[in-house]
Amino acid sequence: MEERVLPKVDLDPTANPTATTPTWLLAVRAAESKKATDIKVLDLTGITSFADYFVICTGANQRQVQAIADEVGLRLKQQAQELPNSVEGYNQAEWVLADYGDLLVHIFSPKAREYYDLERLWRSAKTVEIPAE
Repeated sequence: MEERVLPKVDLDPTANPTATTPTWLLAVRAAESKKATDIKVLDLTGITSFADYFVICTGANQRQVQAIADEVGLRLKQQAQELPNSVEGYNQAEWVLADYGDLLVHIFSPKAREYYDLERLWRSAKTVEIPAE
């Protein structure tokens, strides 16, 4: 099992700017800020017991996949006080899976995204419309 430690940041426990922003949307905005492509959000509520949402996106190369994973981790830590239960695949950076309990963030290389095709595997899930910024 692979574990990573997120850098220390100043957290203000009294501030709650994201009270109405779902964690999946924070993850999407973080991925967008690092130029992730083909971002999809799947609503798995009622379909599976292990997660409510999947955020799926693609990075062009290993460095970008890692940069997206880092940014998602930082944003969720800073804005939602959420830390991942686990992060898998970070060193290889073909498919990084960050487990936040009810939210799973999948960051793929183009080749791995095509091969695993999670959207097909979870085709019974509803696709969530990502609001414009």
